[in-house]
Amino acid sequence: MDGRFAIYPSLEGRRVLVTGGASGIGAGIVEHFVAQGAHVGFLDLDETSATDLIARQPAGSAVHFEKVDLRDIPAVRAAIAGLREKLGGGFHVLVNNAARDDRHSIDDVTPEYWDDRMATNLRHQFFCAQAVKDDMIAAGGGSIINMSSNSFLMAQGGFAAYTSAKSGVIGLTRSLARDLGPHHIRANIVFPGWIITQRQQDLWMTPEAEAKRAAGQCIPDRLFEADVARMVLWLAADDSRLVTAREFIVDGGWY
Repeated sequence: MDGRFAIYPSLEGRRVLVTGGASGIGAGIVEHFVAQGAHVGFLDLDETSATDLIARQPAGSAVHFEKVDLRDIPAVRAAIAGLREKLGGGFHVLVNNAARDDRHSIDDVTPEYWDDRMATNLRHQFFCAQAVKDDMIAAGGGSIINMSSNSFLMAQGGFAAYTSAKSGVIGLTRSLARDLGPHHIRANIVFPGWIITQRQQDLWMTPEAEAKRAAGQCIPDRLFEADVARMVLWLAADDSRLVTAREFIVDGGWY
């Protein structure tokens, strides 16, 4: 671990569930929790990337993977149960990271596509929280961290179903915070800006887009997976024990 950044003793040995953990922001979150000594289980469809990620972790790390389509809620419940068994107990932390920011025009959206985008980007966040809440209640508390996006805050176009789903994360998170707060379970939101993952570089990073990003941010530096992961670590640790129903934007001051 880079010695310039914080170590959270409260995360050592905690069991953490990360959705969409095989690549991109999710992989960065998995790696940062492993470095803190947490026991990590993650869900993803990409078995190759998941296997590679596990292989990169230090020997003896407690990190496990279950392949699952998060749109299939019964399969998600079974996968979480499988990770619970592999890790030896219930979860203390949930990071609802999985999403796909596929572009689409208004005219191309069908009811079926709309429903699929809700299932891909929002619905599983609720059902994953539902699946682990009793673990957290039994543990005397926990932390749920839901990933949204700064894209709808900035009124970006070109993917209305995605931005609608990501805006819905606010209502979901605040409701979870109220319903689960009496059990000392916290629920917060992280809004990443343009995080320069491999997917972003492959699909949308043009010289023009890069110039717009740098000009839009107050701090023009590129943001990477680690910048989001460090915010997630703080929200998962006891250092933020009375922080709930709140929103944290990591975008270099763009919004």
